[in-house]
Amino acid sequence: MRMAEGPRAAVIGSGFGGLATAIRLQAAGVPTTIYEALDKPGGRAYVFEDQGYTFDAGPTVITAPECLEKLFRVARRPMQDYVELLPISPMYRLFWEDGERFDYYADDAGMMAEIERLSPGDVAGYRQFFRYATEVYKAGYEELCHVPFLSFADMVRVAPELMRLQAWRPVYSKVASYFKSEKLRQAFSFNSLLIGGNPFSASSIYTLIHPLERKWGVFFPKGGTHALVRGLARLFTDLGGKLVLNAEIERITTASGRVTGVEGKGGHAEAFDLVVSNADVTTTYKKLLQDDADGRRAARSLQKKQLSMSLFVVYFGVSGPAYPNLVHHNVMFGHRYRELLDDIFKRGKVADDFSLYLHAPTLTDPSLAPEGGHSFYVLSPVPHLGHKDGYDWQSGAERYADKIMKYLDERYMPGLRQRVVTRRTFSPLEFQSRLGAHLGNAFSLAPTLTQSAYFRVHNRDDRIGGLYFAGAGTHPGAGIPGVIGSAEATFGVIARDLGIASVPAEAFVGSAFEAAHV
Repeated sequence: MRMAEGPRAAVIGSGFGGLATAIRLQAAGVPTTIYEALDKPGGRAYVFEDQGYTFDAGPTVITAPECLEKLFRVARRPMQDYVELLPISPMYRLFWEDGERFDYYADDAGMMAEIERLSPGDVAGYRQFFRYATEVYKAGYEELCHVPFLSFADMVRVAPELMRLQAWRPVYSKVASYFKSEKLRQAFSFNSLLIGGNPFSASSIYTLIHPLERKWGVFFPKGGTHALVRGLARLFTDLGGKLVLNAEIERITTASGRVTGVEGKGGHAEAFDLVVSNADVTTTYKKLLQDDADGRRAARSLQKKQLSMSLFVVYFGVSGPAYPNLVHHNVMFGHRYRELLDDIFKRGKVADDFSLYLHAPTLTDPSLAPEGGHSFYVLSPVPHLGHKDGYDWQSGAERYADKIMKYLDERYMPGLRQRVVTRRTFSPLEFQSRLGAHLGNAFSLAPTLTQSAYFRVHNRDDRIGGLYFAGAGTHPGAGIPGVIGSAEATFGVIARDLGIASVPAEAFVGSAFEAAHV
């Protein structure tokens, strides 16, 4: 076997999870090749350009920068040589249709001033909520995020702590126990949507997002999120790794119960000792392992799981001045909250109303648009494609986009439709066809308690030797800190399996971000 010459690794997909795993493997001396189906690295973190406007296609909220700096320290390279992170404040601006708004600050003084202005009677409740969420953050992120759950014993070990923190309660239910104001209940529960979770069913363990954001703040890479992707890709190749673009993998080959390599279009095959899939977990088993009995069995099981929502995104560039009411990250709540989420997650209905996330990156980095212009994207959570009698995105995407643009024009961005220079859409169909998401779901499996930790796809497959996962579908889940945490957990398993040394512990301490947040 090739192992006698030293193990070689393939990583399928160059999203944040794939890049982070590949960097760790290459830094540990394992020759690693990344295969990316698209013409640029990043996966969901792709980038579009048109008429001088730059649009990050996917994730835009960069938090917990220490997990990024840790990657560079593993590689023994200074992060500032590859990317510059710009702080964002306020982290978000929340809008409601009655004209009320709320600025979401990392610093305590700013946050408390906003709460007291909006609902003075909830100041004490917020303090109690923050204490609870901080406990969850310490247990769920600091202690468990980077630790794989490969056996039921791993789950039993942490179960008492999860029960003490009432992890069985949904995010909204737990948040509502601290706040009287419905607006504040929405303000402190919507974060679970950032990882594809319904606040009314996602485990309250995901309240950890709030103290995580408060501790580290929110950042934006200079040049856009894809500048961070390019920095990570360059770090990987600087370490000697091989990144192959326009290389769609069609099959993970196996023999005698373990992986033997990968096969691309045209039948090109290459042997590897281990394969890490950063692709959609269901697609990995259903398509890439369709020739393997264990792969087919896993695919059937995964197709019964609850999936995350999908997204509909409109990317648009405008001419003329900025809109003074907007900040970098904006959330526009519609007149329904729970009912709209029921439409999305339960009924599979594309409703006439919506809640929106609006990204306005040129307020932080003007270089992402021509002089005198601004780049935006607006995102609407929508059902995935697996619901009966779903929306016809093939014929209805532009009509839905028109409705969103009209809404923004009339409520938040007057004159918008006359100022648009370029526009494109990205629907659940593109999540399925372009990004390989099983049913166009944008965040893999839904982050419910019964689909978390041990109950999520394991970082190492239980039956197929040499098969590993990184990204949103495995532990700990979606979001940039989550998928980078998955890479750390997965690499730890690989290192133990192969008997290779991890990077010395001193490489993990004393970072600039850590020093600033102790």
